[in-house]
Amino acid sequence: MDASSLNDVLDRNTILTNLNANAKDDVIDALARRLREHGYIASVDAFVDAVHEREKEGATGIGNHVAIPHGRSETVNKNGVAIAVLDREIEWESLDDTGAKVVVLFTVGASGDGANEHLRLLSLFARKMAKQEVIDALLKAGTIDEVIGCFAD
Repeated sequence: MDASSLNDVLDRNTILTNLNANAKDDVIDALARRLREHGYIASVDAFVDAVHEREKEGATGIGNHVAIPHGRSETVNKNGVAIAVLDREIEWESLDDTGAKVVVLFTVGASGDGANEHLRLLSLFARKMAKQEVIDALLKAGTIDEVIGCFAD
């Protein structure tokens, strides 16, 4: 994937809205299953394990009720992103001690190219999510189109 804009990255099939989740593991599992269904990863279990390993390294909650976990794994077929807007805030370790209501989960291939592409993706999302109006719209998004609209270029 050569992502020059978020429009190139967003996949309607990997965006979930009004997700009912009680814990971080519920969200990661739901998104990993969706990524598996649409060919981004070969194994839900291996990918979830990779995400959990990364979570041990430090908080992936970036504040403002947003978390950006990722898993770097051999099971990744192609880099991509899955997004969940939850029906309520859940506990998630974050830089500002807020929980998460929006989760942006990245898949990262184990190769050097995969890691470089991940950094490009992360940069694209970070620039967009640095704007408070984007975060506010994401927190209220109730449909896939609304989520995509938040990231439109």
